[in-house]
Amino acid sequence: MQQYFSLADCDVMGFDLDHTLCRYHLPQSARLIYDSFAQYLVTEKGYDKDLLTLAPDSLDFCCKGLVLDIEEGNFLKLAEDGTVLRASHGTKSMTHEEILETYGRREWKHFNTVSAMVSRSGTKYYLYDNYFDLPGALLCARVVDSLDQHDGQKKYDFWKDMVAAVQHNYKISAFKEDCGTYFPEVKNHPDKYLQRCPESVKKWLKQLKSAGKILLLITSSHSDYCRLLCEHILGNNFEEYFDIVITNALKPGFFSHTPNQRPFRTLENDEEQEALLSLDKPGWYSQGNAIQLYELLKKMTGKLDPKVVYFGDSMHSDIFPARHYSNWETVFILEELLGDEVAVPADSESEPLEKKGKYEGDQLKAPYSVSKQWGSFFMDRLPGLENAEETLVRTWSCKCVSTYSTIAIPSLEAIADLPLDYRFTRFCSNRSATAGYYPSPPRVMLPNEESVTMK
Repeated sequence: MQQYFSLADCDVMGFDLDHTLCRYHLPQSARLIYDSFAQYLVTEKGYDKDLLTLAPDSLDFCCKGLVLDIEEGNFLKLAEDGTVLRASHGTKSMTHEEILETYGRREWKHFNTVSAMVSRSGTKYYLYDNYFDLPGALLCARVVDSLDQHDGQKKYDFWKDMVAAVQHNYKISAFKEDCGTYFPEVKNHPDKYLQRCPESVKKWLKQLKSAGKILLLITSSHSDYCRLLCEHILGNNFEEYFDIVITNALKPGFFSHTPNQRPFRTLENDEEQEALLSLDKPGWYSQGNAIQLYELLKKMTGKLDPKVVYFGDSMHSDIFPARHYSNWETVFILEELLGDEVAVPADSESEPLEKKGKYEGDQLKAPYSVSKQWGSFFMDRLPGLENAEETLVRTWSCKCVSTYSTIAIPSLEAIADLPLDYRFTRFCSNRSATAGYYPSPPRVMLPNEESVTMK
């Protein structure tokens, strides 16, 4: 495996939309998502009205990479070997003793299933790996608190209601029908939730096109919501930026399914039409699969094996499947790199990497800030057994980053001003675990760094 990765070597650039090309104002969108799900549980399923009120600091609970152990009502933060580093029952943190009593110092029982395919949901667990469902973690935790208080339950049965709440708000027809709380609110106040695409990123997309690259937009959002987002963040001419737009892509299935299982469909007035037998030309499509897309890319580039790079923010839906099934290069957009745990090299202090205080006026803090309850997304301390010293270990989420991503960056903006032939150091198993982070690794991963984020 080469040590370096350069966009100049790629023929095709694919982009996810939500939280990749389209960045959200996270405190506001997290609150809206929480409210959308809570409203449904209270009004449609008769849950406690207290779920509708939210203390400003309670979103601190939301930390990417948490796994919900559905039957126990417990949330877990896992080490790379599958042992439980931290846990909570509902919102209440479990002590080290409680964790040992419940889970022992051994691999969590479902770890094999979760880790083999970065699978997100079974009937027994759910992995929270993106900002669209993360506020649901806080809601589920509060549901557990509420059920304990009223019923003293031991096994929990709320998950089916949570799934219904998600479907009610995000289903395909919801945008058109103004169904649920989420879409109507984003339609009415796009500026409150969406960040416009920085000029540097727009310029970069145009540069990629002028350099002869093929640009794809592949999103699981339906076409009507995709259009709203793109017009708002890129402008009414947004289609000019892309050769191919694929909406309702139903990732990760887009990468793992065969053409028979998941054919492409054309759209008329945002309604999906009949299945296509093959994909013959660039354009706007719905659903589909990476196999037929790749055949079209061969035709468009005139190459037998065009090189594709895909940018996305979800390990489960974007990065793992694009790498595992399609063998594409993958650039992981990881806003956690904006938290206060990023090491800024002394000579780059002046670079406006991100406006640090963007959300400081907000009561709600951005979800990528380090959670006080859960600690760092990347590393954590494993308490020693008996009188042994505690050790610093990587989280399972952190291991996935270096296993399945080519590189990881905080945002597209972070690389938009670099020359196209800039050589990034890629993550490679034989190199350091921090090699592929650009512009710099999380501070907590550097040697001898007693980081405040670990406390």
